[in-house]
Amino acid sequence: GLALLPLAVSPAAAPGGCPSACYCVATPELVQCRYERLEEPPRELPATVHNLSIAGSNLSVLHRAAFAARPLPDLRLLRLRHDNIQIIEDMALQGLPALRTLDLSHNPLLSVAAGAFAGVPLLRTLQLNQALLAAPLEEQLALALRNLSLRRLELAGNALRALPAALLPAGLEELDLRNNSLQRLTAAELRSLEAPGLRGLRLTLGANPLSCDCALRPFLAWLRVTAARLPDARNLHCAGPPPLRGATLLHLRPEGLACAATEGGEPGQLETASYVFFGIVLALIGIVFLMVLYLNRRGIKRWLHNLREACRDQMEGYHYRYEQDADPRRASAIGTP
Repeated sequence: GLALLPLAVSPAAAPGGCPSACYCVATPELVQCRYERLEEPPRELPATVHNLSIAGSNLSVLHRAAFAARPLPDLRLLRLRHDNIQIIEDMALQGLPALRTLDLSHNPLLSVAAGAFAGVPLLRTLQLNQALLAAPLEEQLALALRNLSLRRLELAGNALRALPAALLPAGLEELDLRNNSLQRLTAAELRSLEAPGLRGLRLTLGANPLSCDCALRPFLAWLRVTAARLPDARNLHCAGPPPLRGATLLHLRPEGLACAATEGGEPGQLETASYVFFGIVLALIGIVFLMVLYLNRRGIKRWLHNLREACRDQMEGYHYRYEQDADPRRASAIGTP
């Protein structure tokens, strides 16, 4: 166990020397360069390095053959987190033939060349957590990943609103979509997960604002059948609507999810818009009615006066006939032969 403790190695002890801005750890060979504000990867690296971590620097652009100053045939893991990487050029990873894991998380990526990952045929894990927030890169990444045989792809914390189907190469085994903006997986997205090359794919979807309305029914039905493909299925909860907020998805039934809007609209938005429109129409009708009354107030007054006089004349006529019928002299005259 003591052999695994971080023991700093002097430059003379490491083959090729340890960069002055970094420190090296033996068994296995590890180089860490943390918050040294490097503007390019260090050129003097031990030839036997297995793991290289550069964090908190200002690499900005990964140029072509950025790590090829000295061959690193044994480098298997490369972490470039929080390095302000914005552009990755073609063949940027040339000279790293054994690389299996690349971590580019927490970088404001703006451009990824189609050949950015060329030269790393053994790359199996790509971590892009909080790296796709600065620009829409799905099309660029799809081209850059087309010749790779990835097994794990991490896209957590990227505010994704839909399944990035274009980034899912055949043979992918793990996809991390935690902490995004997914409200549901649509029926079309679920069909893409049933493609022959993705039927073994495992998803993690925790910390997404899932909306538990009728639009979630296809995903919920799929989840109940294939829960084994979601390791965090028991931790998925509803973010809305309010009556179901916090409810566990696996405790719900698809037929029990109510529709908050008509088909094709965002839940709740279309219904709210309908009520607002209906209220506006009623208000306009009321305003028009009041304006008509105001503009015709004299005519309406005259009409009411005439109506009142007509009613009075009618009532006086009824009253006169009643008095005539009730006169006893008229009754006796009618009864005498």
